[in-house]
Amino acid sequence: MAKTTTGPLDLTKVRNIGIIAHIDAGKTTTTERILYYTGMVHKIGEVHDGAATTDYMDQERERGITITAAAITAAWKDCQINVIDTPGHIDFTVEVQRSLRVLDGGVVVFDGVAGVEPQSETVWRQANRYNVPRMCFINKMDRTGASFQRCVDMIVERLGGKPAILIIPYGEGDQFKGLVDVLTQEYVFYGDDKGTDIKRLPLPDDIKERAQQVRSQLVEAIAETDDTLMEKYLMEEPLTDEELKTALRKATIAGTLHPVLCGSALKNKGVQILLDAVIDYLPSPLDIPAVVGHDPDSGEEIARHSSDDEPLTALVFKIITDPYVGRLAFVRVYSGVLKSGTGVLNTSKDRRERIGRMVRMFADEREDITEIHAGDIGAILGLKDTFTGETLSDPDKEIVLEKISFPEPVINVSIEPKTAGDQDKMGEALRKLAEEDPTFHVRVDDQLGQTLLYGMGELHLEVMVERMRREHKVDAIVGRPRVAYRETITRKVRHDETFKRQSGGSGQYARVVIEVEPLPEGSKENFVWEDAIVGGTIPKEFIKPTMTGVEEAVQGGVLAGYPVVGVKVRLVDGAFHEVDSSEMAFKIAGSMAFKAAMQKAGPVLLEPMMRVEVTAPDASTGDVIGDLSSRRALIEGMDPRPGGASAVRAIVPLGSMFGYATDLRSKTSGRGNFTMEFEKYAQAPTSIAEEVMKGAKAPAR
Repeated sequence: MAKTTTGPLDLTKVRNIGIIAHIDAGKTTTTERILYYTGMVHKIGEVHDGAATTDYMDQERERGITITAAAITAAWKDCQINVIDTPGHIDFTVEVQRSLRVLDGGVVVFDGVAGVEPQSETVWRQANRYNVPRMCFINKMDRTGASFQRCVDMIVERLGGKPAILIIPYGEGDQFKGLVDVLTQEYVFYGDDKGTDIKRLPLPDDIKERAQQVRSQLVEAIAETDDTLMEKYLMEEPLTDEELKTALRKATIAGTLHPVLCGSALKNKGVQILLDAVIDYLPSPLDIPAVVGHDPDSGEEIARHSSDDEPLTALVFKIITDPYVGRLAFVRVYSGVLKSGTGVLNTSKDRRERIGRMVRMFADEREDITEIHAGDIGAILGLKDTFTGETLSDPDKEIVLEKISFPEPVINVSIEPKTAGDQDKMGEALRKLAEEDPTFHVRVDDQLGQTLLYGMGELHLEVMVERMRREHKVDAIVGRPRVAYRETITRKVRHDETFKRQSGGSGQYARVVIEVEPLPEGSKENFVWEDAIVGGTIPKEFIKPTMTGVEEAVQGGVLAGYPVVGVKVRLVDGAFHEVDSSEMAFKIAGSMAFKAAMQKAGPVLLEPMMRVEVTAPDASTGDVIGDLSSRRALIEGMDPRPGGASAVRAIVPLGSMFGYATDLRSKTSGRGNFTMEFEKYAQAPTSIAEEVMKGAKAPAR
């Protein structure tokens, strides 16, 4: 295991990177090779054998997919690389999102045959949102049908990427022999299967012309990003490799170019070159802009730089519950030093926390440390009140960082324990799982007396229930998956509500006047509250209870009891009684006012719409399109795929996609597959809304 130090880090030699990609592009295999070549493991673990180091959960090994992001510290050429291997399945997109929030750079892995796939687009968009510099690794160049140039073209067309090609393959598919270093114009030859006997040889004649052509394109692309180099380039002065590398590093960090490499992680070709490129081109913590937060009291903006001398600023980006040591909080320290035995402030909640034991993670193994320095990633054990997206800060120099925003779950199942004795154990197990995953929600439906689990997809919920059974030893009966609909309003209304009750002694009295209106389309908020009371018509101490009442009413709409989204509520007027008014009276009045206002505001049901891509043989695409159309799909287009197949892109309501995998298999003789991710909520047709409203009161079967 790499030796870790407790002294200050040389931040120029630290890289915090994520391996991100579509499912099955080879992220975990690439990470496994990184561990092997950096000396972290002495035997290569394979995903298909269920032996990958970072896929340490039983389910990951059985399913051959990554479910949770695993953090690993490795060393390469005197540099410390903190690597996070993220999941590719869209149901676990939260893992990618929260990892990208704290990473300085990303390696996007593409399948050399499939190229840019739907989830590749999603992770690329997420990386754009967080301004994460990235490089591309085109994997599986040894597979039949692999096409390097096609992948590069797709990176440009579908992702808007700006490729700077550093490595090209020498041969593709079963003709794949090695790699060509475009900058040095050398043939990288692998003399053994383990990828450790690497020779750099002169270019074979049949690749020389192509290699020179790609180099001139690379030089031109790099020169365009730097005025001094551009001048030399136009004057036809030679540019040294060192000048080009320095300019490419600057352009990569700025996001104006994306270095492209290739290889075959499974066949151990190209990973060391990828590691060199991570060191050469991806940013250190010093290369990224200062992290910006705000003062929790004044709201004033504060910037903190990556330095041990600045006040402590850290973000908790992931929680896992370990059966042996309890809750582990993964943390990225942006400034200052996080020390064992010290007190810090959770500024997101204004709660003090004591830092106890800290560890550096190596997948599911860990090594004790006493300090985490600026720019580094580690994990803390035993935090009581701190969860994903919350800020830890120096108690005397407070700062709150922007929270991580997560998508709303789109599907639910009902669940009940198999035995009465399991009831409490189930509640505790679900609470722990919900603490780990912000897209996994647990709600109790009072009307039906059911516990409902909400998640991002069928696989997500299946995995969570399985984890409950295995890790927490709780068995349960699970209902059929159901769509998580939403409700909203279509027009602005004003409503005046008086709550009055007299039953001997002091009574209850509260009057509130609210305006409700739809939020603009595309708004990031689901619910906005505005206090517009003037002249003290409602005393300050009754305004918060009114808001609480409205917030509770928003949890269940008036059509079918689904949560209400996209609404703004403004408290504009009201009245109180010196004796009879209370916090409870105003809370009840707020809840009643919202329910009544929503009835008048044109309530509608919203259904989740999914972006679906179906890959099927050309002979079956007619049947596939016909079937999708019968499921109310909006067909967006078709793209050719290697091997006589096509990919059909469509937007389809989630409610009509249950059981689709089985139907697709029968229509394509088992050769079709599909990916599905949440796109948006849209108004459901009247017939669907009526059906949902009818079934809302019926218990799930």
